[in-house]
Amino acid sequence: MSFEIHTDPLTIALLAALAVSFIVLCIYYGVVFMRMGRYRRKEDDGQSSLPPVSVILTVHNDAEWLKENLPYLLEQDYPRYEVVVVDFVSTDETQFILQLCAEHYDRLKIVRFRQDVNLYSGKKYPLSIGIQSAKNDHILFCEPDCVPKDFNWIRCMMRGYNNDNTQIVLGFCGIRQKKSLFNWLQVYDNLIYSLRYLSAGLMGRPYTGCSRNLSYRRSFFFANGAFYSHLSFAEGADDIFVNQHATRRNTQVIFDPESYTLTDAKRTFKDWYRIRRERTATRRFYSFLQKMQLLCYPLMVALFYAAGVTLAVLQLFPWQILLAVLVLKWAWQILTMSFATKRFDVRILHWFSPIFEIYFLIANTFSTLTPLSLKSKRSKGA
Repeated sequence: MSFEIHTDPLTIALLAALAVSFIVLCIYYGVVFMRMGRYRRKEDDGQSSLPPVSVILTVHNDAEWLKENLPYLLEQDYPRYEVVVVDFVSTDETQFILQLCAEHYDRLKIVRFRQDVNLYSGKKYPLSIGIQSAKNDHILFCEPDCVPKDFNWIRCMMRGYNNDNTQIVLGFCGIRQKKSLFNWLQVYDNLIYSLRYLSAGLMGRPYTGCSRNLSYRRSFFFANGAFYSHLSFAEGADDIFVNQHATRRNTQVIFDPESYTLTDAKRTFKDWYRIRRERTATRRFYSFLQKMQLLCYPLMVALFYAAGVTLAVLQLFPWQILLAVLVLKWAWQILTMSFATKRFDVRILHWFSPIFEIYFLIANTFSTLTPLSLKSKRSKGA
C-alpha cells in the first residue's frame, strides 16, 4: 500500500494544526478527565472540631421543591448548624411550608420579604440579607431545586476548612440521570463544566463555583465587599464572587461522594439554554488569562476537526492515517472520561463523549455569539 503525501505549505500547515491540537487535547483529557477521576484526597489528620455552619438558600414560589428537598437539609448529621431560608415575596404555599417546618425544627430560620424592595433583578440582594442574618461564620449554599446526596453533606464539605487559610470550598452538584437524549445532554454538559472548574481549583487556579454546592466564610464575604462591585448585574452571585476572590491559598476543592448535591434536569430547552447563556455572559468579568484558558479547549477541538476534514476532503493526506488518528483520539477520550464518569456516578455517557463534544462545540459557539445581557432590570421575582 502506497501513500501519496503532499509537501506544499497548505498541507504542512494543516498537518501541524492537526498534530498540535491532537497533542493538546490528549494532555487535556488526561489532566482534566483522568486526573479528576483518579484523584485521591489525602486523609485528614482528624478534624478536632466541627465549626458551626449556616446553610443558606433563597426561594421564590418554590413550594414544590421545598416539600421534597427541605427535610434533607434539616436532617443533616451535623452537631451545630442552622438553615436560613430567604423567602422573597412568594405567593404560593412557600410560606405555609416554611412555617410548618419551623414548628418542628428549631434550626430553621426564615427571613421573609413581604414586598419587593430589591432595586435590582436577581438574587444577590436577598442572598446578601440571608448571609447577614446567619449567625455562623461558615456559610454553605444550596438551592431549593437541589438536595444533598448524603446526610453527611455538611460534615464532608467542612473538611475543606482544614487550615486557617481556607476561605472558599468548592463542591460538585450533579444532575439526576434519566433515559432520554435531552437529559443526557444536560448531564454531560454539567459534568464537563464541573470538571473544568474543579480541576482548575485542584491545580491552584480557581475561577468559579456553583451556588448549588459552595461554601465560604461570612467574614470573608463582607471583608471583600460582598456583591457590591457587581450588584447591578442580575447573574453571577456565585460565579463572579468566587472568580474575583478565590486564590491558590484560600480555596479548597471537595468532591467525595458524600459531598455531592443533586438536582433535576431542566424540563425545557429554553430553560437549559438560558443557564448556558448566563455562564457565558458572566465571563466578561474574568481576567484575560482565564478567558484564554477557557477558550483553549474548544479552539483545539475545532482546530482538530477542521484540519482533519480539510486534509481528507482535499485528499492532501492519506485518509487511512487520518482515520487512525481520529480513532486514537476518540479511544483516549473515552478511556479518560470513563474515570470521571465513574467518580461522579454518571453512567454510560463516556461512550458518547466524542459525539457530545462536537455538539457542544457548535452549541457553545452559538451561545458565545449571542450573549445574554446582564444589565439589571427591575423585576418582581428574585
